[in-house]
Amino acid sequence: MKVGIDMGATNAGSAATLDLEELLATRLLVQGNSGSGKSHLLRRLIEQSAQWVQQAVIDPEGDFVTLAERFGHVVVEADEHSEAALQSVAARVRQHRVSVVLNLEGLDAEMQMRHAAAFLGGLFDADRDFWYPMLVVVDEAQLFAPSAAGEVSDEARKVSLGAMTNLMCRGRKRGLAGVIATQRLAKLAKNVAAEASNFLMGRTFLDIDMARAADLLGMERRQAEMFRDLERGHFIALGPALSRRPLPLRIGAVETQGRTGSPTLMPPPATPVEDARDLIFTTTEPEPPRYVRRPSTSASADLMAQLARGRPAAPPPSPGNNADDGAAEQPALLPLEPEETPEQAAEREAQYDEVLAEVLADPEAPYRSLAVLYQDFLVRCRGRGVDGDRLALPAFRRRLATARAGAGSGDDPAWQRATEVAATLAEDIQPVFLLLARAALDHAPCPSDADVARACGSRSKGRGRRLLTYMEQRGFITSRSGLGNTRAITLPALGWETALGDPNADDAADVPDEGGLFAAG
Repeated sequence: MKVGIDMGATNAGSAATLDLEELLATRLLVQGNSGSGKSHLLRRLIEQSAQWVQQAVIDPEGDFVTLAERFGHVVVEADEHSEAALQSVAARVRQHRVSVVLNLEGLDAEMQMRHAAAFLGGLFDADRDFWYPMLVVVDEAQLFAPSAAGEVSDEARKVSLGAMTNLMCRGRKRGLAGVIATQRLAKLAKNVAAEASNFLMGRTFLDIDMARAADLLGMERRQAEMFRDLERGHFIALGPALSRRPLPLRIGAVETQGRTGSPTLMPPPATPVEDARDLIFTTTEPEPPRYVRRPSTSASADLMAQLARGRPAAPPPSPGNNADDGAAEQPALLPLEPEETPEQAAEREAQYDEVLAEVLADPEAPYRSLAVLYQDFLVRCRGRGVDGDRLALPAFRRRLATARAGAGSGDDPAWQRATEVAATLAEDIQPVFLLLARAALDHAPCPSDADVARACGSRSKGRGRRLLTYMEQRGFITSRSGLGNTRAITLPALGWETALGDPNADDAADVPDEGGLFAAG
């Protein structure tokens, strides 16, 4: 059945219809500066399609939580869940076909990227039996798929960009249709934007953004000036789900509103200067209230609790029924599973070590991202019937670094001291520090540049050399040369030193560097 979504009206006065089935197959990119009506457009699309398709909204500012009251979306407060928990929630969202809004407003930029990546990963990795059609709307997509490194860590950027790339490049076969919106096309990764086949371009003023918008719409550069003249709520549409030729349209009205409306003029009160001084410098009781996030509705909170517990949500009562009608009571939530015993915990930890050994046995494992390795770990755990979600991503990162260094968790006090020191360093440095510590503790030869590169996920010995230079400049290590172009590395924080070793060993691992994080000096 063909479903047409009413997005508003064209400039000619005819209905602007979006083919929902075509959208699910071809994805959508929305662009517009702040105040252009971009969020209004997304809200119109979500409201009009809510009855036809399951939805997930990645909401960095908490603007779309109001959908819960009118359309029944469950609000997932990201700051109340770990990354591993969000992956599990996302998997159950697909299983039970619940529409959700992932509210990220309580997190800083880096944690928003990590939590959004975890949630998208859970949607993407759902079991094949639950690949139902789903509209995945990502507002402010440039935050999650930036075109260049910013103030966040390189690892967070890679994980988030990888999740967005999976959504736009490989999501279609899994039933996921990406709808991404951005204020700045120039700040959005090109490989993510290029996967969209439908476009809605709104008002923008910067030349670079206008040029990219014109290119995506197949317009000549001299026509790009038109994007400056678009009014609020007016967009240029193009794509198989919208129009085969660039089509100006005006977005229609919406039923819900964001929690923060457009600013309006409000003159300040006429207060004498002395009175104003007393008002702001004199402590009063009670103090003025701070901003507090509005709690979720009771229905959303109950459903969210059930998803978090991994239980199917009980269907809502029929509008015409109540307890007085003699209807059967809704089944109560099943109790949480009991806590595991120390023996069970020890057995689970041993199984974690076995699964991690299997993951690292793959020859390509040293060059895969942390997110990919973690997903592989979780899948293998599920195959063994082990609860891999108990090992959150930060704990997995530390265990992975230890395993790559050639040591299990162990009870050696010396090794425990090394891991404690490593935990104080930047995440990108920890695997290399533990690799050197393991060699020093075992009195083994100093790892080669290729070994160092593999520890940080690269095939380039050049990157390994730059990383060691970076660590030495900051006092994390010191090195000394020996006969025959050998070297030994000392770890001042531990007082340990490796044996002399050849830094150029394993020449086969040397490939051109694609740009390291740590440039010497």
